[in-house]
Amino acid sequence: MPAQLLDGNALSKKLRAEIAARGAIVTAKGVRPGLAVIVVGENPASQVYVRNKVKACEEVGFHSVLERYSAELGEEELLARIATLNADPSIHGILVQLPLPEHIAAERVLEAIAPEKDVDGFHVANAGALMVGQPEFKPCTPYGCMKILESIDYPIRGARAVIVGASNIVGKPMAMLLLQAGATVTICNSKTRDLAHHTKDADILVVATGKPKMISGDMVKNGAVVIDVGINRLPDGKLCGDVDFDAAKYVAGWITPVPGGVGPMTITMLLMNTLEAAEKAAKL
Repeated sequence: MPAQLLDGNALSKKLRAEIAARGAIVTAKGVRPGLAVIVVGENPASQVYVRNKVKACEEVGFHSVLERYSAELGEEELLARIATLNADPSIHGILVQLPLPEHIAAERVLEAIAPEKDVDGFHVANAGALMVGQPEFKPCTPYGCMKILESIDYPIRGARAVIVGASNIVGKPMAMLLLQAGATVTICNSKTRDLAHHTKDADILVVATGKPKMISGDMVKNGAVVIDVGINRLPDGKLCGDVDFDAAKYVAGWITPVPGGVGPMTITMLLMNTLEAAEKAAKL
């Protein structure tokens, strides 16, 4: 039997309806949720992501500001703009699209965003708060993955979870969220020996490496939940994940497709974080 599909589009639609309803309540109290998105340079993938984020804001009734700058923008100019947005009461979330041009230090830019407006959850203060289980905002992609697990009522407590990829954006925060939910967590990276030994032991397998189809079907445990965070474009133009979907779907119990799995959930949780920031500003 093929695995059950974890449909991120369907789950996102349901959650966005809830977000729109809550957004209408806070807007009625005089605080319309507002998100500012800054993109520097002409990275094609960034342009697509940014368009999708702005469109999603509009669909749920949020105020959105999109600011595009050339790749020649100076770091100090960008920091000054962030400072202005930090002080703007109509903006509850600030997102700077990565990657940035090489002459701009991403760490410095992310730390310039006020923690209470850091709806990506990347600020060092929010990362530290996540470590002790008290984040202002959960990073959007791991947050979306947890919502996917919640949607099937998966028993995380006591489960063995393996994360392939140790980035600050997905791997590490994903580990913290699963750990806090009671899973036994292993993080694998590019130096991990005998990767398959770990992945075949996983009840929950989360893969975020940026390497097309690196997890084959024989690396997956029978009946496992497979969450594929990767999105890669093949030479023929088709999109694929970091998991060999066609092989893994006959081994896993549940699996996310690419596209249509984690991607829509990431944007949805960005909306959720922006909403929560606005609710805090309105003291709801």
